[in-house]
Amino acid sequence: MNNLLDTLKKYDIDMKYYIPYGNNKGKIDLSILNTLNKKDGKLILLTSVTPTPAGEGKTTLSIGLNDAFNLLNKKSIVTLREPSMGPVFGLKGGATGGGMATLEPEENINLHFNGDFHAITSAHNLLSSLIDNHIYHGNKLNIEEVIWPRTMDINDRSLRKIKTALREDKFVITAASEIMAILALSRDIDDLKQRLENILIGFDNNKNFIYAKDIGGINALVLLLKEAINPNVVLSKEGNLAVVHTGPFGNIAHGSNSIIATNLSLKLADYVITEAGFGSDLGMEKFIDVKMLEAKKNIDLVVLVTTIHSLKYHGGLDDYHSDNLEALKEGIKNLEKHIENIKSFNLDFIVAINKHNYNKEEEINFLINYCKNNGYKVEVSSSFDEGAKGSVNLAKLIIKEIDNKEASKITRPYALEDSPTLKIKKLAKTIYGASDVIFSKKATLQLNLYHDLIKNLPVIVAKTHSSLSGNSSLRGRPLNFILEINEIRPQMGAKFFVALTKGINTMPGLNDNPRALSI
Repeated sequence: MNNLLDTLKKYDIDMKYYIPYGNNKGKIDLSILNTLNKKDGKLILLTSVTPTPAGEGKTTLSIGLNDAFNLLNKKSIVTLREPSMGPVFGLKGGATGGGMATLEPEENINLHFNGDFHAITSAHNLLSSLIDNHIYHGNKLNIEEVIWPRTMDINDRSLRKIKTALREDKFVITAASEIMAILALSRDIDDLKQRLENILIGFDNNKNFIYAKDIGGINALVLLLKEAINPNVVLSKEGNLAVVHTGPFGNIAHGSNSIIATNLSLKLADYVITEAGFGSDLGMEKFIDVKMLEAKKNIDLVVLVTTIHSLKYHGGLDDYHSDNLEALKEGIKNLEKHIENIKSFNLDFIVAINKHNYNKEEEINFLINYCKNNGYKVEVSSSFDEGAKGSVNLAKLIIKEIDNKEASKITRPYALEDSPTLKIKKLAKTIYGASDVIFSKKATLQLNLYHDLIKNLPVIVAKTHSSLSGNSSLRGRPLNFILEINEIRPQMGAKFFVALTKGINTMPGLNDNPRALSI
């Protein structure tokens, strides 16, 4: 088993850039990026079919795949998001993989890790406090409406609307904080500071926009984030390097780890394995249309993760562990839509069947043959049960597909010069399969109000992860549905705007039997 220091030395990391946080986790000072002149490695993105209650195992497969690359003596790194304590104590659980393919120390990473979420939460709430303090002490800016919320990293639906002595307010979960997105998209400290200055916090009594730089205290926010901007490093259970940094959700934010972490990994390794939250309609689309646009990077290959039980679920089967080939056949329609999405971006892909020991060979073989008969490259992975060796064949296929081959030029569903309304419509019709989009009266007013601010920005659509549509109960591949947009939120520091669909909350609630009760 490798230790962290020995592993870092394999990547020629000068130890003066290493910041230890105990014996088995640490950070890398981002200034190391100024010293790395190597050509970027190959970037491999994992996405999945539409998530189901059974889980698809993207993180597990990402970790196992990195272990497999290392088993083949390839210089690779897995680069992932940090877990939020909302899901950890709620419905989903942790985000460090599973079975034989996990990151360590698992408990620490899932909880406080190296303090990044706390730093983001503190910076966000300091800005909230400074805004209210400005109003309390005379309100020289004539602030009439504040759109900047408060935040915390726990699911708590009672905080969706609150009333303070000064005004009506609300909380969002830290993963949905604009400062989380800003940290994830910043290239360096200077970029971070500029983005923080440009946060839109509200309006004055003449409907003029007010920004964080008008309130002041930006240097204090940067100070709170000065360690959080450095990416975290840990090892997998099999002793291979993982860079884990920032944690925006894929359904209500942009759903991928930081640009700094990705840039660092690409300079250190020949192969970088990363994932984007939820399916191709959410995390992958935002990875491409937001993160890759900012990072100016290409993707060498997409790995589309699916499982037998998830396809059965999308075929209408609640007892997805039971034998039912017809449900599997019906559920493949969901897989097909995600393949269409990947193709629409002009990206090469491999279908990875995340196999578990309870899967029937007949069902696995049916899915393999289906993919091959349709010209899709496909391979089975079983990292949950077997660790690195369970993904060796998948790793070999990936290497064969991307070595000595340049990445394809990405095509996108909308152009930045499209109007905000047109961007949303193109995205909904192309990637989700909607027949049309309707906008609430509130959203229509906001589109008019913010038009000049957001007209050249990409869009983040906040919608359910449980369906290609905006209705979480619609499984498989819904057709002829209408996407309803309820609200528009400009995030000028992050440099995108958010379109919230009907029923979406940026502060989740706990389920009826949260995981916190069984710990």
